[in-house]
Formats: sequence, C-alpha cells, structure tokens
Amino acid sequence: MFDWLMWFTRMDNSKPLALILFFGAFCGVLIYVFTDKRRAQRLESYKNIPFDDDEPGRPDASLAEIHPQSRKVNGQ
Repeated sequence: MFDWLMWFTRMDNSKPLALILFFGAFCGVLIYVFTDKRRAQRLESYKNIPFDDDEPGRPDASLAEIHPQSRKVNGQ
C-alpha cells in the first residue's frame, strides 16, 4: 500500500523530483514578478534605494551628528 512512499525515500528518486518542484516554483516566481508591467517597473525602481540619500543637503551625515545624545543606561 505504501510502495510509493518507499520509492520516494530513495535518494535516487527524490532528488530529481525535488529539483523539478523547486525549479517550477522558481519559474512561477519569475512569471509572477515580471508579467505585470507596473509591478516590474516598481520592483526595478527599488534597486536604487541604497543609493538614495536621506537628506540631500547634508553630505556624509553620521549617526553621531544626527543623534548627539546617547541613551543612558540604568546603572547599579
């Protein structure tokens, strides 16, 4: 009755099946992402987020300049 389960537990049979399943899921994600033009343009615009400046007028503003006061830790 559970012969199919014994077939699946053998590595010779389960690896190609897992490869086909994961490849199908990968293709499904690609189709989902790039089929809608608006979604594709929106996702492509996200690639430049790390290069955007928070404050364009202040070059190289470090965290110490933005928050000069440190948080106080409750001592003993």
